Amino acid sequence: MSAKKKGATKSGATDAPVATTASLFGDEGNRDEYLALVAELLEHDRRYYVDNNPSIADVEYDQKKKRLDALEAAHPDWVVAHSPSKRVGHTPLSGFAKVERAVAMLSLDNTYSAEDLTDFYSRVMRGLQGAGDKRVPELVVEPKIDGIGIELTYKAGVFVLGATRGDGLIGEDVTQNLRTVKNLPMMLKEKVDLLVRGEVYMPRDGFDKLNAERLSAGEEPFKNPRNATGGTLKQLDSRIVAKRPLRVLLYEVVGEVPGIATHSGLLDYLRRLGLPVYPDTKTVGSLDALLADTKVWQDKRMSLPFDVDGLVLKVNDLSQREVLGFTARAPRWAIAYKFPAQQGTTKLLDVELGVGRTGVVTPVAVLAPVELAGTTVSRASMHNWDQIARLGVMVGDFVLVEKAGEIIPQIVAVVKERRVGRESELRAIPPPSHCPECGDVLIKRPGEVALRCPNTKPCPRQLREAITFFCNRDAMNISGLGDKLVEALVSARHIRDLADLFSLTKAQLLSLPRLGEKSADNVLFAIASGRAEATLSRFLTALGIHGIGWVWAQKIAEQYLSLEQLLRTPPDAVYRLLVGIHGFGEERAGAVRDYLSDPQSQALLRKFVSLGLSPTEPVASTGPLLGKTFCITGTLSKPRGDFQKRIESAGGKFTSSVTKKTSYLIVGAEPGEDKRAAAIKNSVPILDEAALEALLRGETP
Repeated sequence: MSAKKKGATKSGATDAPVATTASLFGDEGNRDEYLALVAELLEHDRRYYVDNNPSIADVEYDQKKKRLDALEAAHPDWVVAHSPSKRVGHTPLSGFAKVERAVAMLSLDNTYSAEDLTDFYSRVMRGLQGAGDKRVPELVVEPKIDGIGIELTYKAGVFVLGATRGDGLIGEDVTQNLRTVKNLPMMLKEKVDLLVRGEVYMPRDGFDKLNAERLSAGEEPFKNPRNATGGTLKQLDSRIVAKRPLRVLLYEVVGEVPGIATHSGLLDYLRRLGLPVYPDTKTVGSLDALLADTKVWQDKRMSLPFDVDGLVLKVNDLSQREVLGFTARAPRWAIAYKFPAQQGTTKLLDVELGVGRTGVVTPVAVLAPVELAGTTVSRASMHNWDQIARLGVMVGDFVLVEKAGEIIPQIVAVVKERRVGRESELRAIPPPSHCPECGDVLIKRPGEVALRCPNTKPCPRQLREAITFFCNRDAMNISGLGDKLVEALVSARHIRDLADLFSLTKAQLLSLPRLGEKSADNVLFAIASGRAEATLSRFLTALGIHGIGWVWAQKIAEQYLSLEQLLRTPPDAVYRLLVGIHGFGEERAGAVRDYLSDPQSQALLRKFVSLGLSPTEPVASTGPLLGKTFCITGTLSKPRGDFQKRIESAGGKFTSSVTKKTSYLIVGAEPGEDKRAAAIKNSVPILDEAALEALLRGETP
């Protein structure tokens, strides 16, 4: 089912105050109209950032926002603290005021095993039965977000105060910073007084982007999303905070809400008010169900867009909570179940050098094995030598290792106190001067921190990586050439460049160890299929030209419909044409010109042509998707490449990013937040896989 466009006339929320367009965009304004405009824009923000169901076109929102800015500039005395204009940050503070709370923010006791959970459940049962409550307790299971605890105060439905946990009783006033958090409503859907607690966090994709920007600027990256969140909240300049991808999830109401008797009821109440709450909490009614759900979460947590370090288990019935009460430091009715450790300390045994497809030489840490998140880690990324220098790490050091995004291990700190008495065992890690694979002198391009092999030998490691990239599904789509086979072909010198793939013989394949006749036939068939199905855009993608992924390869292929036409065009003329394409830019166009001008590249391309590979770009003249452009996010029932082929065969185009020219965004399981947001911003219809299938059949979804 397709999502509603931003231009839709209605959305699921209908109780927001809405000002009339005529009154807002007239020449005159009054304070009532200004307040109505504030309320309307805040409602649109909530629908966009919390509900993911906007109800206004982007251009109309921008017009209303400009009107708001004009009114506030003309009448600064009208400006209210919850105005949408505060989302962009404000004048830096000199410090944070202290906030003393009447009800302390307590910590939770931790558990680490099924035995601990059983003990907790037994204590709850004994406590209730001892007080005469014979009912079997229900427990609500929620993810324990690895963020920073906060408490929010709303007065008559308006956000007025946000404070950190601090020591539980006294926190810091970070209201100005929290106003910039996009999914935190400044106004509720009801004019109620509310004290609510939750967590500020940073999604993984936003954290990765922030760290990439910091590394590019020569700044030290944050260790993990929680570290980045804490550092951001402590910024005195909220304009900096506004540029960081913070988000909020709320999970606890302080005080009673008439008519609500359970924690799950309180969560529903928060949702009705328009507040962001985790959407998939579960209520379990027995110990067996609780233990089963914690096992499910071991894998489920990996699919979340933010870090969680465990689960929070809470008695659902509020009257039972009152019976159970508190210890001196924690409630008896709730507990935190912690997942296996994501960080660990181990010894750095050595540093190996890896060479990638583009020639970048990367240091890889060899570690004494350490258990992280239930797996044994013995290798970790060290990024580059600038990062090694920042950490001050040496071979022989004890280091803190973390699974970044719970997937890729990396060294985040050196345990320097463990150097004492071991100084003679430590060895510095200088940057290399030559490629470890081919011996070529390493270079560093202007503006880059990476050391790179220029591949003039050629470099066997780069060739292996280049072949693997050339054959992948989104490039030439040649299956069956695994890493071991590619390594054997390069080692035997049957393949000395990419074009040699298309001159491979059965005899050459059979000469390799442990490769039978049937396997050889399968490899040759896959290569022949890749040749037959090759398009110019796939081929240009497969070449791995710097900065040219398949989106930009498609742009080139649209201009030069065949490899022969591209080769007939002088490289400088190619540059002039490409640099004029919107978004292409001088750097990408220059990379294409440099590639086409390079004698080694020219020889390779001529060799491809001589071996019968001279792809063209199909121009569909018919088909149900003719003239339509599609982007996909998330996981569908088949590989994305399969859908790309079907879309292109039906006359459509496939792109990896969403722009105003995109016709549809197809959303599968676990979709990317950025593409969905771009679709909403650009009024691009959002469809599911069933709707795509309908379009492919020529039907209306």
